Amino acid sequence: MALKTREQFMDSVAKLKPRLFIAGERVENMVEHPNIIPVINTLAKTYELEHDPEYQELTTATSHLTGEKVNRWIHVPQNIDDLHKSSMLITAMSQKLGVCHYRCGATEAVHVLSSLTRVMDQKLGTEYNKRFTNYLRYLQENDLTAGAPQTDPKGDRTKRPSQQQDPDTFLHVAKKTEDGIIVRGAKLHQLGGMVTHEHIVFPPIIPLGKGEEDYAVCFAVPNGTKGLTYIAQSGPMEAERREAKDIQELGIPEYGSEVTTMIVFDDVFVPWERVFLCGELEFTSYMLDKFVRTHNVLCRGGCKVGYMDLIIGAAQTIAEYNGIAGAAHVRDKITEMVRTRETTRACVFAACQNAKEDPPGSSIYYADSMWGLMASTCMGFGFQEAMLLAADLAGGAVVTMPSERELKNPETSHYIQKYLRATPSVPAEKRMRMLKFLQHWTAGPQGILSWHSAGSMQGNRLLTYNEAVAGLEEKKRMAKELAGIKD
Repeated sequence: MALKTREQFMDSVAKLKPRLFIAGERVENMVEHPNIIPVINTLAKTYELEHDPEYQELTTATSHLTGEKVNRWIHVPQNIDDLHKSSMLITAMSQKLGVCHYRCGATEAVHVLSSLTRVMDQKLGTEYNKRFTNYLRYLQENDLTAGAPQTDPKGDRTKRPSQQQDPDTFLHVAKKTEDGIIVRGAKLHQLGGMVTHEHIVFPPIIPLGKGEEDYAVCFAVPNGTKGLTYIAQSGPMEAERREAKDIQELGIPEYGSEVTTMIVFDDVFVPWERVFLCGELEFTSYMLDKFVRTHNVLCRGGCKVGYMDLIIGAAQTIAEYNGIAGAAHVRDKITEMVRTRETTRACVFAACQNAKEDPPGSSIYYADSMWGLMASTCMGFGFQEAMLLAADLAGGAVVTMPSERELKNPETSHYIQKYLRATPSVPAEKRMRMLKFLQHWTAGPQGILSWHSAGSMQGNRLLTYNEAVAGLEEKKRMAKELAGIKD
C-alpha cells in the first residue's frame, strides 16, 4: 500500500472504536470530541507532510524490508544519515506543531526490537525476529501509527514488581496458552494512545530479577482490542477546550496541549505472532540500554530542540510587543535560551555522527550513548530554565489576563483594548494570543510533560556516571603523571 494521505488517515481513525473515557464520560465518537480533535489533527499533519516535497526527505525513507518508500516513523536506521534525519524530522515536527506528534514511540520501538529480537534469536534459537519482521512489514505496508506504552503504575515504590500486594500494578503475563498470552495491568501517560492504530507494549523501565519473568514481556496489540480501556487526561486546558466557543483563543488552536491516556489491560489476549519478548529476563537490560540511546537523541535531544525554538520565538515576540526587546537583561535571557538549544543540538549531532552498528552485521545503527546522555541532560535542565526566563519576560499576565472573549463583550471590550494593548502598533488581541501561547509552556502541562517524558533526570545522572566510570582510570593516570605521582 502507498503512503497514506491525510484524508486516508482521517478515515482510518473514524473506524477506531476504543473504549474511551474523558472527564468521567464515555466517548462514543472520537472524531467529534473537542479534546481528541487536536490529537487527530496532529497525527494528520504528520501524514500530510509525507506528501510535501519540502519535507519528504525527512518524513520518508526506503524500507530495508520491501525496498519501497515508507514513513520514517516506522523505519529502522540503516546508517548514520538515517539517525540524523530521524532527529531532524522530530525537531521539524515540534516546530510545526508545538505539541507531541505522538509518533516517536513507534520510531524507538521498531529500532530497539529490530536488534533485540535478532540478538535473542542468535543466542536462544527463538523466532522472535521473524515475528517482529513480519509485524514491521505490516506497519510499513499499511502506513500505520503506533505508540509504545512503557510506564507502569508501580504501586508501592519501595517494593519490586514481584513484591507488590497487587501484582497488576506492573503489567504482566497472567496466563500462557497454546495460541498466545493473556496480559493484565495498565500503562500510564501514553501520549495520544486513543488514536494510534497500534500499541507496542514494553516491559517496565527498571532492571528485572529472578522470579519476575512474567513482567518481562513485550508485544503488540491493535487499538480497541477486547479488554483495553482508555482513560484520557483532563486538566484545566482540556476543560477550557471543551467549553470554548472559539478555539483561536486557546493558545495553540489546532493542535492543543498534549493529551495522554491510561491504557488498562484487563485480561487482553495476544497471539504468539505478536509477542516479541516473554520471560527472557537477561535481555531486558539490553532492551533498556538501546531504548535510552534512541530516546535521548529523539526525545529530549530532538523534539525539545524544536520546542525551544518556539519558546525563544515567543519570548522575543512578547519582549518586542512590550517594547523591551533592546534591554540588556532581555538579550541575556534570549542568549541563555539559545545556548541551551544549540548545545543540545550539537550533542545530538555528535551522538549520531559517532553511531555504531549494533549488533555487528545487522545494518542497525545506534547513537553514541554518552553524547546522547549529554544532549538529554543539557536540555532537561535547560528547558526548565528557559520556561522561567520566558515567563519572566512575559510577566504575570500569562496567568492573570482575562479571556479573549472580553474583546467581543460590548461592556468590557474598550477596557481590554485600552489596558492590554502593548506598544501603539500592537493591539490587545495580538498580545493576548502570544501570552496564551506562552501559558502552555510556562503555566500549563507542556512544561511538566517535557521534563518527565524523556525519563528521570536522576536516572540520567546515574547512567552518565556509569558511562564515565570506564574512563576514570585513564583520567586518574594522566593527572598523576603530571603531578609526579608514581603508583
